[in-house]
Amino acid sequence: MRFGFIEQHARTYPVRLMCRVLQVSPSCYYAWRSRPESPRAIANRRLLQEVQRLHGQHHARYGSPRMHAALRAEGHQVSRGRVERLMRRHGLRALARRRFRPTTTDSRHQLPMAPNLLQQMFTASVPNRVWLADITYIPTGEGWLYLAAVLDLATRKEVGWSMRDHMRTELALGALMMATQRQRPGPGLIHHSDRGSQYAAEAYSRQLSLISAKPSMSRTGCCYDNAPMESFFHSLKVELVHQRSWATREEARRDLFGYIEGYYNRQRIHSALGYLTPEQAERTAS
Repeated sequence: MRFGFIEQHARTYPVRLMCRVLQVSPSCYYAWRSRPESPRAIANRRLLQEVQRLHGQHHARYGSPRMHAALRAEGHQVSRGRVERLMRRHGLRALARRRFRPTTTDSRHQLPMAPNLLQQMFTASVPNRVWLADITYIPTGEGWLYLAAVLDLATRKEVGWSMRDHMRTELALGALMMATQRQRPGPGLIHHSDRGSQYAAEAYSRQLSLISAKPSMSRTGCCYDNAPMESFFHSLKVELVHQRSWATREEARRDLFGYIEGYYNRQRIHSALGYLTPEQAERTAS
């Protein structure tokens, strides 16, 4: 281990100085260094290259559990502990997860409310049986950009989304219309949201009736009643929003589109799906 430490830091500190501090002989270090690489060391070096490739490909969004699953999916027979040790030894970490603060909703209106049909039972065996909807906001140099999204509980796929510079009903309705056109759900779909005026509005309720969906709403101020959607927004903020600074709303729109459609739905594996992507989960369930 001491020789390995010296090898890793040889370009930063004098070798003889490190040998003296670590109480090892320079000649022993150079003898160790000249030995042929062991099969285990060769395997670790090759594995490290794969880990570094995936770490860069996913923009440092994967910790050891997802990294292990991604390697296994590519055919690498490796234990999770080995992946974890290798990442820790070489300083490969997932992006720091800041504390997430859910978007607060103003439910101080006189519009009709729907009962909570889910009661935090976040399970769905097939797609287009339960949809979750919510709104969050993204800072830009021009002001807030608001994002409304619709998530399929069975596949964790973002089936609909909409972005505007305001939070009126049009924002939420745009996401619902996209989801409806893409997925074409049958009767009996449960649509769960918070009690915001956007989701209680007549135009939104009318669209739910047109697709024979049952409206469901969270309790006042309880973000846990819509936890999978809050989890998506948390991932979005940690993996994209907190890593960027946008001068305009249009710049943010482009990156958000790339994250949702190009990455989250098609590339990012989810522990809740058995480490499948939402697209893979949807195809498997079809």
